[in-house]
Amino acid sequence: MENEQASTKKIIIQYGVLFGIASVLLGVVLYVTNAYKDPHWSYSILSFLLIISVISLGIKAYKTANNGFLTLSDALKTGIGIALVGGIISVIWAFILTTVIEPEYMQQVLEIQKEKMIEDNPNFSQEQIDQSMAIAEKFTSPYITIAFSMIGSLFFGFIVSLFAGLIMQRKPED
Repeated sequence: MENEQASTKKIIIQYGVLFGIASVLLGVVLYVTNAYKDPHWSYSILSFLLIISVISLGIKAYKTANNGFLTLSDALKTGIGIALVGGIISVIWAFILTTVIEPEYMQQVLEIQKEKMIEDNPNFSQEQIDQSMAIAEKFTSPYITIAFSMIGSLFFGFIVSLFAGLIMQRKPED
C-alpha cells in the first residue's frame, strides 16, 4: 500500500476548474469595466500570478495527497493538466465574448491597435499602416486567437509546473 500513488485526475479537474473560473471572472471584470479592448498591463501581471498560484497550489495538493512525495513528471502532468482544463474554460469564455456578446470585438481591438500604431509611429506612411493592419487582421479570427490562447496557457502551465516541480519534488527514496 505504501507504493500506491495519489490520482492526479481529481486534482487536475478541481484546480483546473478553479483556474478557469478565476480567469473568466477576470475577463468579466475587464468586459464590465470596458477595459477588454485595451487592457492595462496590471491585467497581465494578475493573470500570471493567477496561473502561478493555482498551478503551484494544485501541485502542492498532489504532493500532500501522495504522502509528501512528488516527482518532476507528476508535477508536470498535474500542472499542465490544470493549465489545459483552465485554458479550455477560458477559451470558451473568449469564444462566447467574441462571437455572441461582442461580435465586433476583434474590429474594435484592431481599431485601437491602429490608433496606437499611428500615435507611436507618426512617420509611417498609409501603405505601411495598411500592411501592418492586414497582417494583424490575419491573426484576429476567433479560432486563431483561441489557438494562441491554448498554446499560451499550456506553455505557461509547463513553465510554472517545471519550476514548482523542481522546488517541491521529493522522491520516495530520499
